[in-house]
Amino acid sequence: MCMSKENSIYCSTIIVQKKGLDTTDLDGEVVMMDIDKGKYYNFNPVGSQIWKLAENPISAGEIILELLKQFDVDEKSCENSVFKFLERLLEDELITST
Repeated sequence: MCMSKENSIYCSTIIVQKKGLDTTDLDGEVVMMDIDKGKYYNFNPVGSQIWKLAENPISAGEIILELLKQFDVDEKSCENSVFKFLERLLEDELITST
């Protein structure tokens, strides 16, 4: 089944970055500051790729498929990791979902 354990994100869920965040790329890793909340984020290369893919509206399933092409990972591990990361982004209000 293609959904997170928390059941708020599915493969068909469309996500997009929150606008207005101060973001920069440092050697392939995204570093970001949410000035409103005073929080700092540093994403690893996989998280950075997910963040870049979410610049425009994209489904969680499309993100998973893209990462499977780019990284040597099995589908179930990829799916679990993507959902966990997206849930965290959603919880921290860094993305919106529909």
